[in-house]
Order: sequence, then C-alpha cells, then structure tokens
Amino acid sequence: MSKKILMKGNEAIGEAAVLAGCRYYFAYPITPQNEIPAYMSKRLPQVGGTFLQAESEIAAVNMVMGASASGARVMTSSSSPGISLKQEGISYLSGAQLPAVIVNMMRGGPGLGNIAGAQGDYFQATRGGGNGDYHVVVIAPGTVQELADYTVKAFEIADKYRVVVMILGDGYLGQMAEPCVLPEAVADLPAKPWALTGKTPDREAHIIASLKLGKDDAYLSRHVRALEENYKKIASSEVIYENYLCDDADFVLCAYGTSARVCKKAVKILRSEGIKAGLFRPVTLWPFPENEIEAACGKAKKVLAVEMSLGQMVQDVRLYSGKRKNEVDFYGEPGGIIPKLDVILEKVRSYV
Repeated sequence: MSKKILMKGNEAIGEAAVLAGCRYYFAYPITPQNEIPAYMSKRLPQVGGTFLQAESEIAAVNMVMGASASGARVMTSSSSPGISLKQEGISYLSGAQLPAVIVNMMRGGPGLGNIAGAQGDYFQATRGGGNGDYHVVVIAPGTVQELADYTVKAFEIADKYRVVVMILGDGYLGQMAEPCVLPEAVADLPAKPWALTGKTPDREAHIIASLKLGKDDAYLSRHVRALEENYKKIASSEVIYENYLCDDADFVLCAYGTSARVCKKAVKILRSEGIKAGLFRPVTLWPFPENEIEAACGKAKKVLAVEMSLGQMVQDVRLYSGKRKNEVDFYGEPGGIIPKLDVILEKVRSYV
C-alpha cells in the first residue's frame, strides 16, 4: 500500500504532473501559486525535464504552445491576473487542437486584487476568456489528494481529446497541507502522430496553426463544428461530481473547492439536528454536471449555492437544477473571504 505523504496542495500538483509524464513547464511567478514553479524548478531537472521561468505570462503560454506541438506533455500555472494574460494563448491552443494543462490558483480580484484565495474566475474559466467558439475542460478539486489525482486526469483528458484542461483551485487549496497518496507514475504515454517531429521518408510533414484560411469561406466553419463534436464527446464522457447525502435531502447546498469543504461540515451539523441537508459538488465545472445536479436537487425544497465570489456558479445551478429562481438562494463572500459556517447554518435553518 502506498504511503501517505504530508504535502502542500501546490506541491502535490507539481509532483503529480511529473508522475503524469510532464517534462516541460513554463511559468511566471505570482502568489498564491508560487510553490508550483519553485517545486518544478527542483524536480524537473531530476527527471531530465525542462523548467523555464519565462519573462511574462504571455511568453509562458506561447512556450507551452511550442512544446505541445512537438508532442510533449506540458504544463503552466498562474493565478487570476496571470491567467487573464494567458487567454490569447489558450484560445490559440484550442483553435490548433494542442493539448495542455493550465493551473489557476485563484486569488481575489478584479484587477490585481489581493493574494487570498477566491473563486471569482468561474466565468472566465467555464465560458472561455479568449476569442471564438471553444471550451476549456475545467476541473475543480476540493482536497490536496484530489489536486494530485486530477492533475494526472487532466493530462489524460488533454491528450485524449487534444484540448486545454484547466485545474481550477483557489489559493487556500494551494497553500494547505494534507496527507496525500501520490498516484502511480504513468508508464506509457499515448502516441501523437499529429505532432511536429519532422518529415521523414515514412512520415509526412505536418502543419499546426490556429489560423484557418481555406479555399472556401466555410473552411473555418467546418473546423469549429468539428471542435464542437469533440466537446460533445467530452460532455458525455468526462463529467465528475460528488453527491453527498442528496438523495433524501430537503435542502441541497451547491459548492466547489474550499467552499464545498465548509458546506460539507454544515451538512453534517444540520443532519445531527434532524435537518435533511445534502451537498452537490461539481468537480468538472465544464462540462457542468447538468443531468446530475437536476437529479440531486429535484426533490429539494430549497437549494443554496455557496461561493467565494458574488455569484457565478449560481447561474449554472439555477439553469440546470430544475428549480425555479426563487427556490435557489445564494450566499457568497468575495475578495478572498471563506464562506462562514454560521451563516450557511442559519440560512438553511431559516428554510425549515
């Protein structure tokens, strides 16, 4: 049996990426994710990999593009303002169908904001912060163990579908330390016949670009429709969620990341008081667990969305839970404040 190791969340991401076969990492420092580049700067040289601190977030994401085009497993990480600077590159990666893993340890915003953990980047991540019709697969872990496990999963999804996968955490998850069982090292990486590895007698030259100018006006339209078919496959196969005591719940809390940790504690307390509460936690924020949240909330009298923001995920809860707008309440704390357990408890008690 594998031993549990006490690891900080950011470091668990770094080690899991190495175990997943990532050998290229390009980034620019920003709090509260700086432990990831610090860890990778020491760890990658030990396995023959390449660490490079780029001159900017924009440079880093373009380096990711080059490494991915060559067929490598590659990762970058940042926090909210830095992810904003990477958006053009993320759109280019998506248009060129280049797999990559991007970590966003969210901090308070807008603008430079502060360095405390927050969840104000939900819209940016799930709606696509760059131009054009594309999606980024968004995975929101809730523990250090999940940060490790879903980092490996992120590389698998990225390569399988040739998409960008974002690990969306908050600064508190990145900074906390918990016991973690590291995943097994990936032995065999998938073949990438599309990669740019040079023309040989047995291999045709490839061109990878996000510029899609064809012989007719519909060339780009056909490409975008092909991307959409790929996204439909992801939506039907890669949804991840947690249903905690929702089957008989009169009141369902909906939350992700650190907010969900507080909500799970609230559910346990409410259950001890005889109040049937449950927690629905989406792990994939895109694709959002649309059918699953409707099933979890269908019998509930009231749904409460809890976020470390002024309300972003709540829009998807209202859209997909099958509840009328007045049946979905919201409680949020912006600016790096963790939702308060007492407030959640009092809200649910007021519904009884």
